[in-house]
Amino acid sequence: MYVGRFAPSPTGPLHFGSLVAAVASYCDAKVNHGKWLLRIEDLDKPREIPSAADTILRQLEAFGFEWDGEIIYQSQRHAFYTEAFQQLNAQHLLYPCTCTRKEIADSSQQWGIEGVIYPKTCLTHALKPLAPSAWRIKTNATPIQFEDAIQGTLSQQLNEAVGDFILTRADGLFAYQLAVVVDDAAQGITHIVRGADLLASTPRQIYLQQLLQLNTPHYAHVALACNAAGEKLSKQTLAKSIDASQANQRLFEALSFLGQHPPDELKNATMADLWHWAMTYWQLENVPKIKNMVVKM
Repeated sequence: MYVGRFAPSPTGPLHFGSLVAAVASYCDAKVNHGKWLLRIEDLDKPREIPSAADTILRQLEAFGFEWDGEIIYQSQRHAFYTEAFQQLNAQHLLYPCTCTRKEIADSSQQWGIEGVIYPKTCLTHALKPLAPSAWRIKTNATPIQFEDAIQGTLSQQLNEAVGDFILTRADGLFAYQLAVVVDDAAQGITHIVRGADLLASTPRQIYLQQLLQLNTPHYAHVALACNAAGEKLSKQTLAKSIDASQANQRLFEALSFLGQHPPDELKNATMADLWHWAMTYWQLENVPKIKNMVVKM
C-alpha cells in the first residue's frame, strides 16, 4: 500500500512553499489510493515557535487536507532515535567530535555541498575530551544512487559531498537525518514527495537506511517556490503565511505551480470542486523539474 506523509517543522506557520509540498504529497498519495500521514518535526526545540504546530494544523484543515491516523511528534520519540544511534555505534561507525564550526572552517580545505568538509580531526580520539561532543558517522567513497520520480537518476559520493556528518549535536539533540529515517521506517512510509531543498540530503538518509537495514522509500522532489530575489520561500526569507481566507485561490496557484494546469474556470470554484479536479487529473510526471536552481550532487 502507498503510504505518504507531510512533515512540517513548527518554526512558523505554513507559507506557499509549504503548501506546494503538502499538495504534491497529498495528491500523489490519494490518487494512488494510499494513506497520507502527518508528522510534526519538533525535534529542534530551540527553533520551535510556541503554538506554531497548532497553527499549522488549523491551516491544513482550512485547506481541506485530511490526514490518516494519529499525528506523530518527533519530540516524543527520543527513545527510538537512541535505539538507532546505539545500533550504529555497535557497528563502530560513530565517533565523538568536539570541534567547533570555526575550528572546522579554519582547518578544512575541502569544500562540499554544504560548506567545508569535516577533516576527521576527532576520528581516532576527541580533540578536547572534556568538552561537550557531537557524534559523527563515518562515510565512504561508495556512491549512493537513487531514482527520483521527478528529477531522474541522481548519485552522490558522501565522503566527498558532505563528509562525516553529525547524528547528535553537542547539546544532545538528535540530528534531522537520523530522526527522519527512523520515523519514516516506523510509519511504514513508502513514498516521499517533498521540496527539492532536501534533495541533496536524500543520499545521507539512504545511507542510514542501508546501515540500519531499513527499506528505502520512493522519492520525488518538487521544485521550490522562490521570492522575487530568487530566494527559497522560508521563515528565514520572511515568507508570508498562507491566508486561510484565500484558501481556494492559493490551492489553485499551488496546483498551477506543480504543472497540473487547472482550467481558469476553477479560479472561483469551491474547495471541494478544486480537490475533486486535482484528484481526477493529478499526474506526477507533469510536475516540472528543477529550474533556476543549482543542486550540487
